[in-house]
Amino acid sequence: MRAAFAWLTVARVRGNPSPQGVLPWAPLVGLVLGDLASLSGWLGARYASPLIGAVLAVGLLAWLTRGLHLDGLADTADGLGPLRGRERALEVMRAGDVGPFGVAVLVLTLLLQVACLASLLTVDGGWLALWTAVVAARLAMSRCGLPGVPVAAGSSLAAAVAGTVSRVWLAGCAVVAVLCVLGTAAWLGDLALGARLVAAGALGLVGGELLHRRARARLGGVNGDVMGATGEVTATAVLLAAAVLLR
Repeated sequence: MRAAFAWLTVARVRGNPSPQGVLPWAPLVGLVLGDLASLSGWLGARYASPLIGAVLAVGLLAWLTRGLHLDGLADTADGLGPLRGRERALEVMRAGDVGPFGVAVLVLTLLLQVACLASLLTVDGGWLALWTAVVAARLAMSRCGLPGVPVAAGSSLAAAVAGTVSRVWLAGCAVVAVLCVLGTAAWLGDLALGARLVAAGALGLVGGELLHRRARARLGGVNGDVMGATGEVTATAVLLAAAVLLR
């Protein structure tokens, strides 16, 4: 658990935790991050405007995660976007700079997240969609550590976390997440809200899975960038689906 918070957030922990135990506890990290981001979004919408609340929430998430997942999204876009061979794509992703394709994908993704969240914050209980998106993103990232997931050449991080997440554990985390959404919706007095958000979460996970499979086919496996990109794509897809379903 300490390793998960050390690697996936700005939290400082003692020692130098190995990344091997990160992915099993990623959903718990998502629960905490989702709480903080949802609270900031709700406060911003209540005391300023939904748009300001959305910007505050997305910005807080970027800061709390040190922008690592956004960096992974940009690098993955550069690797998968332009036509190039597998070795060249991996080389581009390992480089420290971001190309124009990665910048475009990053900017459009953040704009879509803010736009969807601003719309959701005008709906009673809409803040719960952000919590759902953040937790679903970490479930998608944990999926990268299931047994049998291939590792892209040269990725020490993916090699360290390969096979560290059991299917039973991941399924249990997903069930707990669903119960949290439904329970919170019941507390808000709107079970229909919970059902729609569970559906949005499922659609978001499908979006993340599509990217995961594309990366494996193109790169021969996953690496740290793909894990971060999978999380961002999942979160964005959840927010988009929620914005449509909660209209």
